[in-house]
Amino acid sequence: MTDNSSPTAASRRSFLRTAAFAGAGLATGAAQAQTPKPDPAITEVPDWTRYLGPGVQNAPYGSPSKFEKHIIRQDVEWLTASRESSVNFTPLHALDGVITPSGLCFERHHSGVAEVDPAKHRLMIHGLVDKPLVFTMEDLKRFPGRINHAYFLECAANSGMEWRGAQLNGCQFTHGMIHNVWYHGLPLKTLLDEAGVKPKGKWLLAEGADSAAMTRSIPMEKALKDCMVAWGMNGEALRPEQGYPLRLVVPGWEGNMWVKWLRRLEVGDEPWEQREETSKYTDLLADGRARRFTWIMDAKSVVTSPSPQAPLVQKGPNVITGIAWSGRGRMQRIDVTIDGGKNWTTARLDGPNMPLSMVRFYLDFDWDGREMLIQSRAMDETGYVQPTKEELRKVRGVNSIYHNNGIQTWLVRSNGETENVEIS
Repeated sequence: MTDNSSPTAASRRSFLRTAAFAGAGLATGAAQAQTPKPDPAITEVPDWTRYLGPGVQNAPYGSPSKFEKHIIRQDVEWLTASRESSVNFTPLHALDGVITPSGLCFERHHSGVAEVDPAKHRLMIHGLVDKPLVFTMEDLKRFPGRINHAYFLECAANSGMEWRGAQLNGCQFTHGMIHNVWYHGLPLKTLLDEAGVKPKGKWLLAEGADSAAMTRSIPMEKALKDCMVAWGMNGEALRPEQGYPLRLVVPGWEGNMWVKWLRRLEVGDEPWEQREETSKYTDLLADGRARRFTWIMDAKSVVTSPSPQAPLVQKGPNVITGIAWSGRGRMQRIDVTIDGGKNWTTARLDGPNMPLSMVRFYLDFDWDGREMLIQSRAMDETGYVQPTKEELRKVRGVNSIYHNNGIQTWLVRSNGETENVEIS
């Protein structure tokens, strides 16, 4: 369906004509009454054109401009009992494109960041295999078949505070437990084939080298399909908080399974029933039963601008933009509404649209100052459509904190300020 208040080609042409005439007026002096007041940014010579800047020797590793110092990861202190088991949220509202800068990727730990010496680190493969193996980092990097893939990593608890209603005011906090980066490494299948998985080997236990000895059971079918052992992200080594020097990549599945500081892979014939797949990372239903092994992250989207941390500042031509992703494959379509779901317009997808990776969407519109209820709705290539929060609650109740992929609503007020709200 088409949003009746969506921009038309005519309105865009009108905007362009107005801009063109204004430019012509400035060039010829024809529109004296509309001549703008002198702007110091144009009429005065700024300092940065007067003096030499610092040389390359002063910055052996690049960093953002000081004028971008407000674009940072942030945590919520009351969310967890300690910093060692806390979360830093990606500033989604301030980013564009689909690749998350390494220094802004969200982080979640269970026992803090492990400081691992790559020269001493080892990866062991054992259990139901023909040939137990131990790899150094140098061994892994010499293996043929190296690959590069862009995948999203989303914590199962992303948007978890929203199950019982709108809580956190900003998409950095409602949706920021996610990032999307290029991973560099080897297919897990390459290493398992080298070890030789026995016919009874149906499950894989991945264990990390942190003090929590983080462990998860993974079906062998998934391990052999598309999992990676990665030592790099975005063209460089993994960051310490992202598992340096080695991590598991489990595309499309909850982030808890992407074991960091990976040191051990054990092949077995059944799941290990570890803490993180029994008492944690299960979905408690209204009747007291719990959904287990709910690994896949379903189709989800969020408008990142306008949003509470990125309000509208001017009437007239504006852009709605956001991100979408699905653990089931490539994104097919993103629809956007500005009236709380009465009318929907299909947004424009731009940039790479890869399976199990984020995609960026845009919708140009003219804002006349009226209040808006902005939402986005994702559909992936399997036909799965992102549900409303109310639809989710009818099936799942409100006892869970995991796998909340409900449609997010932002209320944009007449002054441009934006709030996290819900509508029935």
